Amino acid sequence: MIKKIAFGLAAGALFAAGLVVSGMTQTAKVINFLNFGGIFAPERFGAWDASLAFVMGGALMITFVAFAVTPTQGRKPWVSEKFDLPTRKDIDFKLVAGAAVFGMGWGLAGYCPGPAMASIISGGVDALVFVAAMLTGLLFAKKLRV
Repeated sequence: MIKKIAFGLAAGALFAAGLVVSGMTQTAKVINFLNFGGIFAPERFGAWDASLAFVMGGALMITFVAFAVTPTQGRKPWVSEKFDLPTRKDIDFKLVAGAAVFGMGWGLAGYCPGPAMASIISGGVDALVFVAAMLTGLLFAKKLRV
């Protein structure tokens, strides 16, 4: 159990460090990425920041490789009994609605859950407010789930 917690903490710390180094904890960087008006009329809407696309692209490449090389049979992970891979492939209303709500929150606040949690370390009040609202929303959604 201690080994599992240690690996989880190490993975979380590495993820948080990557978010900080890439600038994804800076809400202005995220909001400037979502500023699509800046692509066509930067003098009117401000500059568009494409750096988030490169961060996402790098993360997706690593994820594709990791899923491709993760064995589905015969071997087990270092600190768990089995690999817990997603099996659903369908797209339903809950998935689309959840993605839409996530996107709206990300665009309005400039945070998604990972960077918000990493930003709490710096003591930013905006990150604390976002995480409190996010946790409230999670609890509310859990109550609604049927």
